[in-house]
Amino acid sequence: MKTPICDFVNNYAKSDAARLHMPGHKGVSVLGCESLDITEITGADELFAPDGIIAESERNASRLFGADTFYSAGGSTLCIQVMLYLLAADFCERRNGETCRFDSPDEQNASPLILAGRNAHRSFIHAAALLDFDIEWLYGNSDYLSCKIHAEDLEKAIIESHPTAVYLTNPDYLGNLLDIQSLASVCKKHNVLLAIDNAHGAYLRFLEPSLHPIDLGADLCCDSAHKTLPVLTGGAYLHLSDSLNQVWKNDVKHFMEYFSSTSPSYLIMASLDAANEVLDTTFRNSLSECIQRVDGLKNTLVQYGYTILSGEPMKITISTKEFGYTGNEIANLLMECDIYPEFYDSDYIVLMPSPYNTKDDLKRLETCLCGIERKPILVNKPPKLEQSKKAMNVRQALFSSSITLDVSKSLGQVCSSVTVSCPPAILPVIPGEVISESSIEVMKYYGIETVRVVKE
Repeated sequence: MKTPICDFVNNYAKSDAARLHMPGHKGVSVLGCESLDITEITGADELFAPDGIIAESERNASRLFGADTFYSAGGSTLCIQVMLYLLAADFCERRNGETCRFDSPDEQNASPLILAGRNAHRSFIHAAALLDFDIEWLYGNSDYLSCKIHAEDLEKAIIESHPTAVYLTNPDYLGNLLDIQSLASVCKKHNVLLAIDNAHGAYLRFLEPSLHPIDLGADLCCDSAHKTLPVLTGGAYLHLSDSLNQVWKNDVKHFMEYFSSTSPSYLIMASLDAANEVLDTTFRNSLSECIQRVDGLKNTLVQYGYTILSGEPMKITISTKEFGYTGNEIANLLMECDIYPEFYDSDYIVLMPSPYNTKDDLKRLETCLCGIERKPILVNKPPKLEQSKKAMNVRQALFSSSITLDVSKSLGQVCSSVTVSCPPAILPVIPGEVISESSIEVMKYYGIETVRVVKE
C-alpha cells in the first residue's frame, strides 16, 4: 500500500528547498524531526479540503477499515466533537427536512437528546455543552470507570426517552467490552443512530474476527489510532458506516474545520499514512503473536494469585486489592523497576502492551509482578456512582458564573465543572447536577479535593 504523505514529506526534507513558509524552525533540528514538520505548501494537500496525497491516504485507510475513514490530528476529541455535530445535523434534518437553528426557541428545534453511557470521556461533556445537547445518562451496572449496558435496558430507555442518538464508550478504560452487535440491533430497530467512542479499540478491526464497532453495526465511531497502533500522539480516525446519511459524509471535512486547528500536524498525518502500510502487511500477524504472549503472561499472573479482569485482549487490568495492595502501590513498585503503566488508582492498575513491546518488556513485567509478596485482601470497596438530581443542563452549568469550593463544603451545590486527570478523564459528578453526599464520597475516594460550583 502506498504512503503518499510520507513520500512527499520525506522528499521535501531531502531537498534543498528554501523554506520561506511556516513553521519558524525551517527544518533546523532541535528534536530531530523538524525537517519532516511542514505546512500546507503546494503539493502537500490540505487536511480539510483534500484532493491530493491526503485524500489518497484517507482512501487507503478507508479500505483497511471498511468504512469512510477520515484523519484527525487532534485526537479523538476532535472526532467526538464532529460525531456530535453530525448527530445534531441529522436531528435537524429529520425534524425539519432541511436546516435547523440550534438557538431557535421554536419547539420544533428543541435541543437534541442523547442517551449516553455514564462513563463518557470529558470531551463528550464539553462537546455536548458547545452544541447544546441534552443528555440522559445510562448507568447500567455502573461504577466510576465502567458502564455495562445491556440490550434490553437500552431498548427500555429508548422507548421512554425517544433520543436522537445513543453514545457509548467501548472498550472502557478497564478494557470491558459491550455487546455492540446487540446494542446496534436495538438502535436500528428504533431508528436511532449509534455512536461509539472506540478510542482504545482501533486495533479491534485487525482481530479475527473483527470486533470493531463499525463491523458490529455502529453508525459512526472514533478511534484514537495513537493509543493502540504505531501512530504519533494525536493521530485518530473518524469512521462513518454505510448506514449514515451520505450528505454528512460529503460535508464531514467541513464540519471538522469548525473544531480543529487550521495548522494540523504533518508529522501526525504522516504517521497515520505510514501506519496504513503496516496495517496492510504485517500488523495482523504481529498482533496475533502479541496477544498470545499477553495471554501467557495473564495466565502466569493468575497462577501467582493476581486477579485479572476479562475483556479486550490487549489490556492487562489487575484488580489489585485481592492481592493486598492498592493500584497506586503496585504502580510504584513497577516504576521502581522502570516499568510505567497506563493508569492506576486505588483499585486497579492498567497496562497496555502492543506488538511493539518486546518479549523482554513483558518478561520484565512478569518478573517484577511475581516478585511482589502477596498480602491479605484489602476489603474496602469504591463507592457506587449513583444518579444525582439534575438542576440544569450541561451547557447552562458550564457557562454559568462559578466559584471553587473544597469538596467537603460542596453538598447541595450545583456542579459547574470538576477537574479530573487524563487518564481517565471521566467525571464523577456531571455539570448541572446537585452535589450529593454520594457525589462527595466518590470525589474524595478518587482524590478530588476541589470542585467548581454554580455561583448563587
